[in-house]
Amino acid sequence: MLFDVYGPNALYQWMGLIMVLVALILLNEFARRTKAGGIFMFIGVCAAMTVYCIAVEVGAAMGAEWALNNPTYTTMGGWFHYAKVYAATAGCIGFMALKYGWGKIGRSHWFKAFPFVIVAINILIAVASDFESAIVAWDSSFVTDEGVLLNGGWHNVFNGVAGLLNIACMTGWFGIYISKKRQDMLWPDMTWVFIIAYDLWNFCYTYNCLPTHSWYCGIALLLAPTIAGLLWNKGGWIQNRAFTLAMWCMFAQMVPMFVNDSIFAAQSVNNPAVNTVVSLIALFANIAALSYIIYRSKKLGVNPYKQEVFVGTKDFREAMERRASTPYLLETMPKSASAAEIAEMVAYNEQPVNGEIGFVYVVKDDAGDVAVDVEKVSELDPPQRK
Repeated sequence: MLFDVYGPNALYQWMGLIMVLVALILLNEFARRTKAGGIFMFIGVCAAMTVYCIAVEVGAAMGAEWALNNPTYTTMGGWFHYAKVYAATAGCIGFMALKYGWGKIGRSHWFKAFPFVIVAINILIAVASDFESAIVAWDSSFVTDEGVLLNGGWHNVFNGVAGLLNIACMTGWFGIYISKKRQDMLWPDMTWVFIIAYDLWNFCYTYNCLPTHSWYCGIALLLAPTIAGLLWNKGGWIQNRAFTLAMWCMFAQMVPMFVNDSIFAAQSVNNPAVNTVVSLIALFANIAALSYIIYRSKKLGVNPYKQEVFVGTKDFREAMERRASTPYLLETMPKSASAAEIAEMVAYNEQPVNGEIGFVYVVKDDAGDVAVDVEKVSELDPPQRK
């Protein structure tokens, strides 16, 4: 038994889980399908949340009773909650910049590594929280400033290490593509291998450090992007994850009563022994995922971060099949796009659906003339070759 969802409120707790899951799936579709939907959710709603949170903090600093007793101040005022909501939202805006080609940065080759960087930052925030619990209360328990009872110990260390390994499981950083109608930013090399390892690690994190929220952010919030990514949005899992995470964090920041005090509230059993078992599962899953990635990269003779590791696999192929056509991308590229940016987009977009082992894109600017070199590594070439 992982959660206390068998009491008099069990029906409402299960209803709440289903409602949150469905709402996140629908809101993700609203945000991803149109530029206006994404701007509304991640700029408009985030701005409104920021104004609300600043008003609460200012009111509390002035000693106003309404602010001092506000659930956002009393239960969501910790560093983690604010770091998470803004890091997730920054990821959403960055992903939109990539898929819509916003500005010079949205079309830069180096910016294709942004999804890796922002996901790594989000993971590190959670890892720091896990290690913080271990340091504050090793083999004991403590009550946070927000009134939540947490246990500290080996389970935090196990899952913190799992999170660090999970960062190393993100491969093919520069293999970022755009889907049909520019609805999604695709990362084909982020297959089920990473998704399962991430979901197990993140569930364990919420279970260890957010026992009052884990029923929703550890189950519904992880299922929503995974369902979409496995069924109808192949290759778009990381965008799904960022969008649903940001939306949930904004909701939880402004309406924490739903998960804390309402009839829908559900808590984990908060048992150190259970936490340890869950943490070990997450750790072993990430060890297995990283081991498989190392195996494939050695077999193909590629750098797993500069080049794509899962070329030719079913998930990779299905994601690549969702790419927008090159004529459409050329037609919708901003007029300010340079020759190098256009050449890079074409080179990546003309890749076969199975990918090319060891594909590396290099742009050289010689006296103002842009020449495009595409270097490839065959499966039989030595690993040290680019």
